[in-house]
Amino acid sequence: MPPRKGPYICGIDAALDVVSGKWKGLVLWELHAHGTRRFAELRRALPGVSEKMLTQHLRQMEEDDLIHRKVYAEVPPKVEYTLTETGAALNEALQPLGEWGRDRIRRGRLEVVGDPDTSASPTS
Repeated sequence: MPPRKGPYICGIDAALDVVSGKWKGLVLWELHAHGTRRFAELRRALPGVSEKMLTQHLRQMEEDDLIHRKVYAEVPPKVEYTLTETGAALNEALQPLGEWGRDRIRRGRLEVVGDPDTSASPTS
């Protein structure tokens, strides 16, 4: 998969290119809220994501330096994912969007999985 390099119209276009897709923002949230996660932990935390889609998003996020993938030489194989500084900065930049989303949930009385007010993440 070729890296995304524009051309971009503006900074928002470039940022949305990196976080496009339903699961990337949620992966950022999960790693921010819980730190290091293994693949199966991420998959369990994101109901509805397929193994193929999660793998694709994780690869893209690694290419974009949002997450770090650490492979341990063990049997069975062990792989852990953590946020990079770039990923943490993006997560922080998404905080206002998360606040807007929480307001939308409250205004529209929309259904939420779990309790959004208990999350430590700025994008919850």
